[in-house]
Amino acid sequence: MLRNYITIAIRNLTRNTIYSFINIGGMAVGIACSLLISLWVWDEVTYDRFHENADRLGVLVTINVFSDKVTARRRVPLPAYEYLKEYDSRIKNTCISHEGGDKLLKVGDKVIFSEGKFVSNEFLSMFRFPLLRGSANDALLEPGSIVLTEAVAKELFGEKDPMGQFIQFDNKYEMKVTGVLKDLPKNSSFDFEFLFPWSAIVTGSPEWIKESSNWEDEAFQVFIEMQEGADIQELNSSLTKLIREKRGNENKSEIAVYPLLDWRLYSNFQNGKLVGGMIDYVKSFSLIGLFILLIACINFMNLATARSERRAREVGIRKTIGSRRIELVRQFLGESVLITALAFLVALVIVQLALPFFNSLVHKQLSIDYASPTVWAIAIAFILVVGIFSGSYPAFYLSSFNPVKVLKGNLYVGRSTIAPRKVLVCMQFFFSIFLIVGMIIIYRQIQYVKHRDMGYDRESLVMFNANEEMIKNYPEIERELLALGIAKSITVSGSPVTDIHKSSKLDWPGRPEGLDISFSQVMTGHNYARTLGIKVVDGRDFTDEFKSDSSSILLNKAAVEVMGVQNPVGMQVQLIPYKKKWTVVGVIDDVVMTSPFSEVQPGFFMLIPRWIEVITVRLEKSNDLKETISRMESIFKKLNPSYPFEYQFVDDQFGKKFKEIDMIGILVSLFAFLAIFITCLGLLGLAAFTAEQRTKEIGIRKTMGASTGSIIHLLSKDFTRLVITGFILAAPVSWWVLNNYLERYAYRIDFPWWIIPSAGLAALLLTIIIVSSQARRVAMGNVVESLKCE
Repeated sequence: MLRNYITIAIRNLTRNTIYSFINIGGMAVGIACSLLISLWVWDEVTYDRFHENADRLGVLVTINVFSDKVTARRRVPLPAYEYLKEYDSRIKNTCISHEGGDKLLKVGDKVIFSEGKFVSNEFLSMFRFPLLRGSANDALLEPGSIVLTEAVAKELFGEKDPMGQFIQFDNKYEMKVTGVLKDLPKNSSFDFEFLFPWSAIVTGSPEWIKESSNWEDEAFQVFIEMQEGADIQELNSSLTKLIREKRGNENKSEIAVYPLLDWRLYSNFQNGKLVGGMIDYVKSFSLIGLFILLIACINFMNLATARSERRAREVGIRKTIGSRRIELVRQFLGESVLITALAFLVALVIVQLALPFFNSLVHKQLSIDYASPTVWAIAIAFILVVGIFSGSYPAFYLSSFNPVKVLKGNLYVGRSTIAPRKVLVCMQFFFSIFLIVGMIIIYRQIQYVKHRDMGYDRESLVMFNANEEMIKNYPEIERELLALGIAKSITVSGSPVTDIHKSSKLDWPGRPEGLDISFSQVMTGHNYARTLGIKVVDGRDFTDEFKSDSSSILLNKAAVEVMGVQNPVGMQVQLIPYKKKWTVVGVIDDVVMTSPFSEVQPGFFMLIPRWIEVITVRLEKSNDLKETISRMESIFKKLNPSYPFEYQFVDDQFGKKFKEIDMIGILVSLFAFLAIFITCLGLLGLAAFTAEQRTKEIGIRKTMGASTGSIIHLLSKDFTRLVITGFILAAPVSWWVLNNYLERYAYRIDFPWWIIPSAGLAALLLTIIIVSSQARRVAMGNVVESLKCE
């Protein structure tokens, strides 16, 4: 019986090649899109889950309530690291971490720049990164130890055993290799190539010890491991009670655990609460994948029911010779599953061909593990579910035919399937129009933000991450760059112009009682505004003429506005809780340093040239940028010889802020086009069959004098109505969903009224073109040939 069903199914496929191509091709593209989306979604939702105790790990977050906002920072006071181990029985362990950045690692003549992380000894016991060599319990116990990843160890030592070998660290320390980690998984929130012990920081910089009792300075990243079964809400209440006790009863600060498994998917804080992040895109693309799969299934249903007249006599004969309805249902469902299986195999080929491009687009290394039994079990289940779903309506419909009516020729099945097909086609256009609108809105939002006035001039700006040698020789570097005409201006700062590393509170004369504002804080050197091309609205910049001025401060316009002062230049302010007073010497334009989608926060800029983390150079205009960079490299190699010459254009760093949303925009556009392609493919098959079914009617109309145009209009109007119906349904849904999407951004476009009608018009034009081509083909046919059997 099974063999008979398969034979019939194959015979039907080979006899109707166009139908088979459209069904298998459309289904294959739909399945391929769904598989690619599923691989991406799975990679996102499995971030950090390779840790055995991932559900009990997290980082501590300090939540502060200010007059204008509530902030959440993944930083806490230093004493929390040791204090919490004994404070609450729900806490199993804590460790402290500090971003190390790129550091110089040297073994003999081999020198590399590698990104590291400073952590306390508990780190490897809490986070279960596989250690190939060494012990997780004591690999980072001694100040002079270092743990390398496998790739870095191989780069430095080749095939030689690195354990116990010494590395010159940052051209300053001799570090002993005490462990080798397996390279980090790609779906890890951590990104480091070596681990350096926290104890080495404390030993080398005694001033850190002063912070061990300071509960005010939120500058330290502390990870926490909870006991199994611990209630996170109760623990958060306990931590909040602690911070308020340490800071005073009037303080509104909170400390909460930010779970490891939320780091990737829930990264957006609003008013101190998690409100989403990557999870929004995971949900959106899951729906898009489902939409595309539904469109492909609808194509199958439409074409199967449209061709029902050709299968009617087969059903009648089978029922006459004793076949039961359940057997017919099994046969038709079997055919659907077979087509789905063939489409799935074609989809696998498409996925394998598309994966290199897709991986470069999403910046991942996605793949299908064909050796995994689980993968094949999921594949078989997928084929069965999709096959049965897409074939269920045609199977139950075809098996319901009355054999007497069928064999007498009294059953007009083509007419009886019109209503369900209309519903299915309307659904296709609903999904397609929605995706078109989404594609346009996301593209316009990205372009709107990219063309936003950022408050500074990014052109010809180059940044260098400062190291000790560079800091020591900075005056000479500055002198030579200016003297040789390479740089137009140069400055230093405690953070790059594309980020803010610190925030503080200010006090000023006339501050209203109870007004508590969080200000962005940037430490800078001389000529900061001039180098970055920031407009000085009032007063002056930190210029070379005032080198002796060590108590100067600049405010941005947002700060002046929130402070409510009229003439801030000359006013003295204090950093809370410090007593030193700083004089406001100027007001500068608002500069977008963090997310370009957010409003500019109130901020101040302090003249502290010794606090150097970044050197920023504005190059002189040149027609030969390569030559300019080469000349600059020669200066740095002379004055910073121990380190490789590495630089970043501010424009490139700024562009990285759009990395995620650019990727989302491209993916939405790509899958929207594919959804439209599948819809058009199904529409082509349905239009071709409809035109073929009405061949004799068209022949009679032409005989009676109907023009080709009127026949095209006759066949097109039914499909046009379906597009309009789909548009009417999609318009309010698209407006509501995408308006909610835009509301997540403080800096956003208004929803243009014309986008939804334009998407509907585009869908209508595509429909008219496709249906008209088939109608014209039949209308231009030979009338005699279409009527001769009558």
